[in-house]
Amino acid sequence: MTSHALSAVLVASANGSLQTALRTVAYVVLIALFLRALLSWFPAEPGTQLYGVVRALDRVTEPILRPIRRLLPPVRAGGMAIDISIIIAILLLEIVVINIIIPAL
Repeated sequence: MTSHALSAVLVASANGSLQTALRTVAYVVLIALFLRALLSWFPAEPGTQLYGVVRALDRVTEPILRPIRRLLPPVRAGGMAIDISIIIAILLLEIVVINIIIPAL
């Protein structure tokens, strides 16, 4: 095996590992976003286990959602506001990261 062929194999292997790592991170973030959306329907009282889970999900997902909220604030619907930033984040993550960026590596 020539050194060029060996280099190509090593690069392909590294890209495969990078793809796997990025895909894993993307799916973990997707699950965190989904859980945050789901748990937002349930009241979380301070001091409960659910409150700790909600706070952890907030810390993980807020850096992703904050820039989206700056561009697209919550939609007013009657007397309440609907935050669609989680939906936008999930769509962007699914379309851009998982289907375009990771396969291109």
